[in-house]
Amino acid sequence: MKKTGLYFGSFNPIHIGHLVIAEQLVENTDLDELWFVVSPQNPLKKRSSLLDDRQRLHLVNLAIDDDPRFRACDIEFSLKKPSYTSFTLQVLREKYPRRKFCLIMGEDNLQSFRKWYNYEHIIENYGIYVYPRPGYDGGDLRNHRNVHIVNAPLMEISSTMIREGLRSGKSVRYMLPEKVFQCIEESGFYANRTVSSH
Repeated sequence: MKKTGLYFGSFNPIHIGHLVIAEQLVENTDLDELWFVVSPQNPLKKRSSLLDDRQRLHLVNLAIDDDPRFRACDIEFSLKKPSYTSFTLQVLREKYPRRKFCLIMGEDNLQSFRKWYNYEHIIENYGIYVYPRPGYDGGDLRNHRNVHIVNAPLMEISSTMIREGLRSGKSVRYMLPEKVFQCIEESGFYANRTVSSH
């Protein structure tokens, strides 16, 4: 049974920080592969700086560039919005019975994990692989038997920083995979969008 890590995010846009963490997880844990699960736009939230769902998925595909360890996943695009992670996990489990799914999250998310819908069910039934985040330690859940703290670089790069740079005409070239950078440049993505904290 393939052990598949699920890395949820808006990936708005995907950047080298996401890829460094993904590679560290696949290379230094028992995960066989990692899926980037692109979160769709929540219809209740203002669009603001969030790029269209399919465009963000396209950028993820450009970033992973046929790397067999990685896959872009759009499962949540067809689910009821907003989609709770516990429901997405259930759908994936039914659809791919030969895979063992695990969650990937930063220490910041683990620290606020008790606020997630159905968090007890998730933590009891799925492995959770946690990477470091500046200013967080994961809280008391870091000691749970299903939580695995992974030694990965502390990434200070954020999608917000990249969007702000693009909007103000600064170079962000080395924060993005080459193909993603080219696509954003050619399409003019983010250039005139308002910046929000997503």
